[in-house]
Amino acid sequence: MDRDRQETVQFRIAKDISDTPHDILLKVFDALREKGYDPINQLVGYFISGDPTYITSHNNARSLIRRLERDELLEELIRYYMEQNIKDL
Repeated sequence: MDRDRQETVQFRIAKDISDTPHDILLKVFDALREKGYDPINQLVGYFISGDPTYITSHNNARSLIRRLERDELLEELIRYYMEQNIKDL
């Protein structure tokens, strides 16, 4: 690299477009099911306790779910449920 260069070089990491709460929940649900767990029970345990060991590390699910706060994930669940059940939202 040219040592006399005075320009700032930018380094960008491509952000995964599937970082939405919706996509994360679906991926975690699938990973739990693939490993033979009951995804609903495991997610409830995680939401109540905050303990990430309720989530498998299979398919990077534990790392994915920890990208967002639990309240963000719960908000997504409630929003989706309400949109599906109350049509005038």
